[in-house]
Amino acid sequence: MDSIMLKYDLAVIGGGPAGLAAAISAYENGIRSIVVLERDVELGGILNQCIHNGFGLHRFGEELTGPQYAERFISKLSETSARVLLGTMVIGLNSDRYITCVNKYDGVFTIQAKAVILAMGCRERNRGPIGLPGDRGSGIFSAGSAQRYMNIDGYLVGRRAVILGSGDIGLIMARRMTLEGAKVLAVAELMPHSNGLNRNIVQCLDDFGIPLYLSHTVTDIFGKNRLDKVVISQVDDRLKPIPGTEKEFDCDTLLLSVGLIPENELTRTAEIPIDFRTNGAVVYDDMQTESEGIFACGNVLHVHDLVDFVSSESEKAGKKAAEYITGGCVSIHKAATIDIKNGNGVVYTVPQKVVIGGPEKSLEVFFRVREKSEKSIVEVSSGNRIISSFKREFLAPGEMERIVIPRKLLENINESIAISVKSGGTV
Repeated sequence: MDSIMLKYDLAVIGGGPAGLAAAISAYENGIRSIVVLERDVELGGILNQCIHNGFGLHRFGEELTGPQYAERFISKLSETSARVLLGTMVIGLNSDRYITCVNKYDGVFTIQAKAVILAMGCRERNRGPIGLPGDRGSGIFSAGSAQRYMNIDGYLVGRRAVILGSGDIGLIMARRMTLEGAKVLAVAELMPHSNGLNRNIVQCLDDFGIPLYLSHTVTDIFGKNRLDKVVISQVDDRLKPIPGTEKEFDCDTLLLSVGLIPENELTRTAEIPIDFRTNGAVVYDDMQTESEGIFACGNVLHVHDLVDFVSSESEKAGKKAAEYITGGCVSIHKAATIDIKNGNGVVYTVPQKVVIGGPEKSLEVFFRVREKSEKSIVEVSSGNRIISSFKREFLAPGEMERIVIPRKLLENINESIAISVKSGGTV
């Protein structure tokens, strides 16, 4: 039997915060034929297991839990004509915007869309890619997996824990486990700085007396059946363990908070160019990828620290996709562009390309820095010419930065621009 073929104006892949915001925005901008494809059995994505507060401060001016934040968007989406297909896995995508899906109701089927928004989110890096040595006893979890076990399934994953990595999920889980009666013995961070928000270091570690060992990593793991000991060591400036600095912790649990990876398997399947700096798609300032009619937003594009920024970025993607569908914009792939590149102290920028003479009055650029600094200047330059500059009291790798550049300043620029940081003093 031939597979089912469905046609929509817009297909949104992913029903987490990015996909929800993008679909709602597209609807508000005139698109009525929308389908949201979500592999889980409910909308909301990772927010459903984030029961702590702190979401929505920028967006709503109040602190919400993850489920509360998600529900506001889910409720709003339910008021639109968008169709939601839950329990539906997308297994294929090509540059002509044909999407291959599978679920238990329809089997394998195909969707053809005039525009596609990639909003698949990200996943955690696990033990394999970072090459942790030692025994392979049970009790080793990614921080996000432990969070789901505790907050959704109701299981305490351990009684005595060490956490490797100081990303926000790891910091939040240090507090969560402590509140549930477990003892968090230490958080070890390979880098000389934390990769999480400063507020989480204070609220999740300092407030509970949990030590943070910077420039440390796990160098051995012991445990025949269940984990029973972890060894951490200090590392040098080449990130190599220093003999004689070992610290042993008797524990039954090791949580890994060692980075997030954008879920871009579908992006690669569609042969859309990936930026090695972000592990997300290369995008123009309208959030469109190098494949015409396919847009990307949220953590599948680059890993955000705040969901509020995911929502605003995804709303832009939804609006621009709507303009593309209705023919309200000229194809950017036929327009002249300039590249945005890393300057001194900058790890990546999003977007990577800017359309010369675009319709917006300003250009919004997100970026991350390499190291902590105080009283810094963020410079936008082209060749030897300084186009614009922004003062920052504090910069840190764990916190995503945003600048807004008046587009008129980009007039008469025919080469790339660079985002750089001039530090007043590192910390």
